[in-house]
Amino acid sequence: MKVAAILLLCMALFHQGHSNSCQGRCGYGIDTSYSCQCNTACERYNDCCSDYYTLCKEAALSCNGRCGESYNSQNPCHCNSLCSQYNNCCSDYSTLCNAVAGPTSCNGRCDESYNAQNPCHCNSKCSQYNNCCSDYSDYCSTGDSGATITDAEIKSLSETLFALDTNKASASELILDPQALVADSQTSSKSDLSSRPLYKFVDENALFTRPTYAALLNLFDNYKRITGQAESFTSQQLTEQETFLKETMLNTELGRELFAFLYTKGVYKSEAEFIEDLKNMWFGLYSRYNGAMDSSGFEHIFAGEIKGGKVSGFHNWIRFYLLEKRGELNYYSHSFNGPWSNYPDVLGLQFHWDGYYKQVGSAVIGCSPEFDLALYSLCYIARPGKYCYLSLGGKQLIIQTYTWDNSSYGNGKKYIASAYPVSM
Repeated sequence: MKVAAILLLCMALFHQGHSNSCQGRCGYGIDTSYSCQCNTACERYNDCCSDYYTLCKEAALSCNGRCGESYNSQNPCHCNSLCSQYNNCCSDYSTLCNAVAGPTSCNGRCDESYNAQNPCHCNSKCSQYNNCCSDYSDYCSTGDSGATITDAEIKSLSETLFALDTNKASASELILDPQALVADSQTSSKSDLSSRPLYKFVDENALFTRPTYAALLNLFDNYKRITGQAESFTSQQLTEQETFLKETMLNTELGRELFAFLYTKGVYKSEAEFIEDLKNMWFGLYSRYNGAMDSSGFEHIFAGEIKGGKVSGFHNWIRFYLLEKRGELNYYSHSFNGPWSNYPDVLGLQFHWDGYYKQVGSAVIGCSPEFDLALYSLCYIARPGKYCYLSLGGKQLIIQTYTWDNSSYGNGKKYIASAYPVSM
C-alpha cells in the first residue's frame, strides 16, 4: 500500500509540474487532470498549452524523425509509403523520406563538390544552372540575391511589422460572424452551413479612405477572373499598380521597415530597385492556361481567379468582403480560426464565388494592404517555394509561397505564383 501511495504521489507531482506543457503529450486525448491540452481539438476549444504550436503542431507538419511511421489520424500530414497514394504527405516527405534517387536535401551538403549522380545540388553555382535542391535556401543561402536570412531574423522582422501595422482594422471597425466551424475532412462537401454573411460590419469610411486601402481597391477591377483570357492594362491601370506599391511600401513606416531590412541584407541597393522588383514579381504577366498571358501573382493572390471550374488563389479579406457585399460571394463555413484574439487574424474559409467553389481559401483578416503585401513579399524573397515561419504577437504563422517556374523576368528571376497562410 505504501508503494502504491508513493506512486500516486509521484504521478500527481509529475502532472503538476507538466500541467502547462505539451512535453511528451502531443496528440494525446483530452485529459482533464491537465490544465491545458495538446491535441488538435484544443485549437477549437481554445485550451491549448502555450507550447502546443512549437512542440506539437509545427513538428507534426514535418517528416523530420517520422519517416515510415504508422498512420495516425491526429496528424495533419503523414510520412509513410501510402501518403503519396492518399495525397496527404507532409511537404518535406520527398526530401527527408523518399530519397531513393540520391540525396535530395542540402542538410550537411552546402558547398559540396559537384556530383553528376546527385539529382540536385547545394553549391554556389546551382542557382545559375537551376538545379539546387528544394531546401537549398534553408540550409545554404536564401533568396535570389544570395543573402543569408535566418529564421530568427524573419520572425523578429515579422513581429516588428506586426507592431507597425497601424492601418489594421480595430474591433469596432471590423466585426465578423464566423458561424459554422467544420473539420478538415468536411471542407470538400460544398455545404452551405452559414445562413448569414461572414462580414457583419466593416467601417468603410474609416478604412477604405486610407491611401493604401484606396490604392488596393483601384486594382480589383483590372482583371478577368477566368484563366485563358489574356490580360492587358491601360496606362491608367499601370499607374494604379505603381501607386499601390509606392503607397504601401514607400509611404508607410511598415513598408520602409521591410525595405530597410532587405537593404541591410544586400537584397536591394535602392528603393527604386526594390519597387521595380516588386512590380515585376507581383504584376508581371505569365500564362496559367493555353499560352495566354492571363495571370500574375497579384491577380492570383489578391483578386482571385477561376481555373478548371474552381476558385484558384483568392487570399485577401478585403476582396472577399466587397464581393460578399455585392451578393457575388456566398460564405459557407470556416475550417480554421487562428489563435489571435484581435486583428490581424487568420481564417481558412469555404465559399462559392458566383458559382465556383473554394474548398479552403485562407487569408489574414483585418490587416492593412501593406501588411499583407509585406508578409508575402518577405516570405517569397527569403523562402521562395518553402514554408516561411513568422511570429505575430508571440504566436506562430506559417506562410507557404510558390514560384512560377515556366517563365522568368530580369536575370532569371521568378514571378510569384502563390502565397497564403497555412491553415491546418
